[in-house]
Amino acid sequence: MTINLNKRIMITHFILILGSLIFTACNDNKQNQQSTQSEILESTAPRIKKDNNNLAFKDKNGKTITLNSLKGKVVFINFWATWCPPCIHEMPSINELKKTFQDNDKIEFLLVDVDNKIEKSNAFMEKKNYDLPVYVPTSAIPSEYLGNSIPTTVILDKNGKIVTRIEGGRDYSSPDIIKLLNDLTESK
Repeated sequence: MTINLNKRIMITHFILILGSLIFTACNDNKQNQQSTQSEILESTAPRIKKDNNNLAFKDKNGKTITLNSLKGKVVFINFWATWCPPCIHEMPSINELKKTFQDNDKIEFLLVDVDNKIEKSNAFMEKKNYDLPVYVPTSAIPSEYLGNSIPTTVILDKNGKIVTRIEGGRDYSSPDIIKLLNDLTESK
């Protein structure tokens, strides 16, 4: 009888400790989910290993644009593909973001199809009535810009330096993103 009582006490303690750990873990997860977009932005900028200002992209007409040619502008680059559900999911918010800045000549949007299927990407944009400029890379994309997942968005300041790299789908119509881009376009 004493052994059974001791076992019950031990099991009860074990369950209480386990429950406390689970509760704490869930609480931390909830707190992490409430982190602001700006915290994400501040923590994701990779270190640039080399100068990538000659990184180039080509549009549907074959016109090439280099990052070097965009110095003096804030550059919003989104790496995506038509088969990627998170890419497709965030596209309406990117379209809204571009509309927000449509009269601002200090920002450039590049939507880079990582599959190099520009015709398919442009057809997708037209079908969805998105006003987003599609490009394909002319060479390998450095890991500072595109890691191992899409969608990935990179925001460059007017000097061509990476301010942030955001991996995974996001709501780009959020106030934090708009504020970041406004601050960058207004900076000298």
